[in-house]
Amino acid sequence: MLQVENISFGYTEKTILHNISFNIQKGQNIALLGESGCGKSTLLKLIYGLHDLDEGKISWQEKLVTGPKYNLVPGMPYMRFMAQDFGLMPYETAGESVGKYLSNSFNAIKRLRIEELLDLVEMAEYSRTKVNLLSGGQQQRVALARVLALEPEVLLLDEPFSHIDNFRKNALRRNLFAYLKSRGITVIVATHDSTDALSFSDETMIMKDGQLLVKAPSMEIYKNPGSKYIASLFGEVNELVMNKDGKSETVLVYPHQLKVVEEGPLKVTVKQCYFKGNHYLIKGAFNGRPLFFQHDRELELQLDVALEVKRL
Repeated sequence: MLQVENISFGYTEKTILHNISFNIQKGQNIALLGESGCGKSTLLKLIYGLHDLDEGKISWQEKLVTGPKYNLVPGMPYMRFMAQDFGLMPYETAGESVGKYLSNSFNAIKRLRIEELLDLVEMAEYSRTKVNLLSGGQQQRVALARVLALEPEVLLLDEPFSHIDNFRKNALRRNLFAYLKSRGITVIVATHDSTDALSFSDETMIMKDGQLLVKAPSMEIYKNPGSKYIASLFGEVNELVMNKDGKSETVLVYPHQLKVVEEGPLKVTVKQCYFKGNHYLIKGAFNGRPLFFQHDRELELQLDVALEVKRL
């Protein structure tokens, strides 16, 4: 189990992470969501041991995680951390980068391991290509293979798919997370992409302004976000005041929960239509404020329509 207990940290006298506590079971896949600058990357670095804590403690399987004060080379040996800058050497080949920290005592085993990991990230054909000749997305895939070379107990990934094309990203995510699950590797993925949370994570942690707001199963957070900030991390969201049993209450509604009907409680004027492939995202005006809903076809601008709310 990874245990984070009441940790606080600041690069200067200003504290940027405040009293964060949580536990993660071995083998879990955790998505870490939050706006830019909320502290996601810093939290991963602290878990890895790249900085000394101001307060609190971090442990893995009851072994204390320690920072640079206690280690000549920062970072825990049973963990791997992939930063946003990849950390690759430009004049190494992709294969050399992946096998950099593997033992040369058994060259045949080393070659097989490199081939296995490059195949996992669909980079086998670039094994002998120098890193500086690869695209950003290709470099990111090589970096992913490298952090898996010495199979870790805990894997910390900071925006691991940010440079990868969408058509390749989906297959890569499926292959990578299936691989990690099959080996019982605990993984925390700091990301802006809600797909990483909803499709692959066991739980999601939400951060804001250096604080941990919630840690729960991803579907539970999506269906009951608790605040507009949390809901907005999964896409567009509407904040509506609805009357229920004679009382007004504020509810959060995703665009797909709003349906065009003949008669409904929400009267909206169409302002913009955005084609999304299998549907249109419609921006409307409701009581002088923007409101987003989905529809199966484009609607005429300035058209008045009625909407009803469908519950998740």
